Amino acid sequence: MTIDLAGLIDDRPEEGIFRVNRAIFREPDIFDLEIRHIFEGGWVFLGLASQAPAPHDFFTTEAGRVPILIMRDGEGQLRAFVNSCPHKGAQIAQMRAGNARMHVCPYHSWSFDSAGRNRGIKWQRAGCYAEAFDRSDHGLARLPHFEEYRGFLFGSLAADVPTLAQHLGGVARFLDFVVGQPEAGVELVPGAVAFTYDANWKLQLENCSDAYHFTSAHPSYIRIMERRQKGEGAVAVRSIWEQSQAWSESAEGVQGGSYSFEHGHVLNWGRIGVADSHPLYESAEAIAARHGEAGRDWVFNMRNLTIFPNLQIAENASSQLRVIQPLAPGRTLMRTWCLAPKGESAGARRQRIRQYEDFFNPSGMATPDDTVAYESCQRGHAGRVDPWLQGYARGMTASREGGNLLSDAIGASPIRSVLADSQLCDETLYHNYYREWARRMALAMEVGPA
Repeated sequence: MTIDLAGLIDDRPEEGIFRVNRAIFREPDIFDLEIRHIFEGGWVFLGLASQAPAPHDFFTTEAGRVPILIMRDGEGQLRAFVNSCPHKGAQIAQMRAGNARMHVCPYHSWSFDSAGRNRGIKWQRAGCYAEAFDRSDHGLARLPHFEEYRGFLFGSLAADVPTLAQHLGGVARFLDFVVGQPEAGVELVPGAVAFTYDANWKLQLENCSDAYHFTSAHPSYIRIMERRQKGEGAVAVRSIWEQSQAWSESAEGVQGGSYSFEHGHVLNWGRIGVADSHPLYESAEAIAARHGEAGRDWVFNMRNLTIFPNLQIAENASSQLRVIQPLAPGRTLMRTWCLAPKGESAGARRQRIRQYEDFFNPSGMATPDDTVAYESCQRGHAGRVDPWLQGYARGMTASREGGNLLSDAIGASPIRSVLADSQLCDETLYHNYYREWARRMALAMEVGPA
């Protein structure tokens, strides 16, 4: 199979041109290569260490199409395995999460402990196995790479990958802000949400970084905020978007921007200020003591962080952790959680959850708008008359190599940056996604079909 990458990404920065071909959202052969060489061929986010806090705790997830089992053994060490019995391949763990000293395969009853070691083969002595079988390791297959960064768990099914530190690079500084808000770190608020939409996974990748769509796609949310500000209706949730709007109306100059990092990671952000509507307001002084005033301001800024290819942390209306799982060229599974500091007060937690419910999830006032837009785009991507999409041009003349004074103040090191007012709505950060995408796909072409 031959795929002409030049026909998919038109990247000519010296001419001010960056375009993406609609085919990358719809073609099954391209999707198959993405799964094998991006999701199953490099680092992906797997979960949080806090999802398995106690000995023998476990949870299950996926890396591309491969089921993954993450377990904490009796000594408290976390390990990651392919969730598949070496006997016939059945999945060992059937539930999303739990606690088990022993896992028994439901097909033929082979058993495994929480360290992944085989502890029993049914009727082994009567099995007339050859000596070669008895000498073999019958434990679960461990992931070639599995590492933790400040409670965030990443793994790779491929052995030939850079270290996790190299993969994260400069974007790790913004994970530090997520984790470093409280002394104790972050946790997932109980209650996960999973939903599918009928469109390509890259539409979610883009949308988290898309400030341009907000006033167009979410008018009902904006109208409700305006009514709340006027005191109309019942007692309502206070939104930090209101503080953002105040900044946009009163602040001069820079009101937001974006940072791009190596390996396809991006951050888009907007200025908020230390707003009393923010659940962290009660901790503002403590955050400044730990991170300095510049770090505190970044913690209170709206930030949407994407760790390529499947992790997104949206910190705007509340804090949401999103995991992207591609299912087909035109179908994607999203798993989402409310992300919160451990040990925050009951009042702050209540405010965080109310803000989260207000905006996120299929029942909120934003996610349904977005998923409907994805599906509309997917239908439009069937067009071949004009294959080139023009949604990657905003900010071309504002993008600069390296960081700026704001990133320097917190020790961040992006490879490109944009500073802007509230209406620029940078699209050049998408270039970072697709340059990494093109790099990975070019490697796929060198390897050839599996």
